[in-house]
Amino acid sequence: MDTWLQEYNPLDNIWLSAITAAIPIVLFILMLSIFKLKGYLAGLYSIIVSGLVAVFIYKMPLLMVLMSAIYGVLAGIWPVASIVFAAIFLYKITVKTGKFEIIENSISFITADQRLQVLIVAYSFGAFLEGAAGFGAPVAITAAILVGLGFSPIYAASLCLIANIAGGAYGAMGIPVTVPSLLTGLNALTVARYTVLLIPIISVLVAFLLIFIIDGFKGIKQTFPAILVSGVSFAITQALVLTFLGAELADILSAIVSLVSLSLFLQVWKPKEIYRINQGESEDNSVRYSLGKIVFAWLPFVFLTLCVTVFNLSFFKNLFITGGPLEKLVFLFPIQGLNNLVIKHAPVVPLDTPFAAVFKFDPFSSTTTAIVITIIVASILFRCSNRLLLEATKETAKELLTPVLTICSVLAFAYICNYSGMSSTLGLAFASTGAFFPLFSPILGWIGVFLTGSVVNSGSLFAPLQSVTATQIGIAPETMVAVNIMGGTMAKMISPQSIAVAAAAVGLVGKDNELFKFTIKYSLIFLILIGIVSWLLF
Repeated sequence: MDTWLQEYNPLDNIWLSAITAAIPIVLFILMLSIFKLKGYLAGLYSIIVSGLVAVFIYKMPLLMVLMSAIYGVLAGIWPVASIVFAAIFLYKITVKTGKFEIIENSISFITADQRLQVLIVAYSFGAFLEGAAGFGAPVAITAAILVGLGFSPIYAASLCLIANIAGGAYGAMGIPVTVPSLLTGLNALTVARYTVLLIPIISVLVAFLLIFIIDGFKGIKQTFPAILVSGVSFAITQALVLTFLGAELADILSAIVSLVSLSLFLQVWKPKEIYRINQGESEDNSVRYSLGKIVFAWLPFVFLTLCVTVFNLSFFKNLFITGGPLEKLVFLFPIQGLNNLVIKHAPVVPLDTPFAAVFKFDPFSSTTTAIVITIIVASILFRCSNRLLLEATKETAKELLTPVLTICSVLAFAYICNYSGMSSTLGLAFASTGAFFPLFSPILGWIGVFLTGSVVNSGSLFAPLQSVTATQIGIAPETMVAVNIMGGTMAKMISPQSIAVAAAAVGLVGKDNELFKFTIKYSLIFLILIGIVSWLLF
């Protein structure tokens, strides 16, 4: 089959072309926020519109458009939807066996104040899970815990989405930093150090923001010392690890230090007024469980963390890479009619480069596998009956049908944008701003995460362009790759993929638009902050 050269400026005016390329994205946002359509319907309409733009404006062959969409659907199923399904299934096992109640109470014994419980669960524990697993599992698990603690589904999901940006830049053992660095030939430690200029500050701001959302300025005033302990200990550890060790352990170590610091502090201090969502509810009505029972209830999540951490260590990954002893356990399926037939070219890449389209199925080495192993271990430990497991399977499948459709439709639409060149058009438009490029640079990362739901994928999409443009305007390429990571992280809370995961975890299926409207303003505020600071510094 003939190859096809991507077109980046089909209308002979980069900004007019960019406006055209943005139509599917803007339409998707409007359908969610203004017209309040369900996520999968908004995604379906965006597939149609992006396909029309790709065929009639970018002159992309129809078969390639269709295969791009199919590739996106496959990527939505594995690994994204599979991770979410496994995480929710694990949660349901803990609920049905009564262990989740013990987990909730163990958190309540650290503090009865539900504002501070959010810092423990969504902020610290969420960052810990992000560092170990990423890819939706942290939001799914922590949101479910908050609902169990008494938070309304909309607040639980929104708080966890917002909290996730504190650690979102370094998820899954730092790959949002290491992968773009590898792609651009830059030093990953140097890129990580540039993110220290803003991310730790934002981490502290997020801790205050979470309390503000729950209880306004009154809540901040009453819990100010605890917020400082939680947020500052997290940020300082984050900055030190990023500066001296790199991104791989930034989330895990920061989360541990923050969680331990706050827990110890709350043994000697508590707010004058204990905040409860249901104010009439007694703060001491929980059953006090023994330490042994608490540890036993938490074992699956401890095991999950250890398992995912091992899966992300280099020695384990090297077993499955090309040339590794277990490489045959990774199954690669080239997408017919698309793989290496789309050609990227200058100025997006220095030389003409075939755009690979290979679906990777790694059932023995993925995060999904780690969660499945944990499920097996939990089923044995908790002595789950076949009937319980069957019920959990049916409930999970029923609840996740709509979210999975949303995830798949969004990634299908995103892959059309990527393979047609529309995403690159947007990048080149911002790159043409010259000295103002640092101001707009984080928007590229933001768009990339909005489209793909992943800071890693956003880096893969735009980091090379960021690096080349930075060099052309005379600034260090590491700075703009770091800015791409930071800007992308701010989009995690509004990414349709993330929202679908959060909605599924708390039973808000079909109400993606409510979560989007709740989080979009905070995403934009942080994005603007990063843009201004980037412009002033670089």
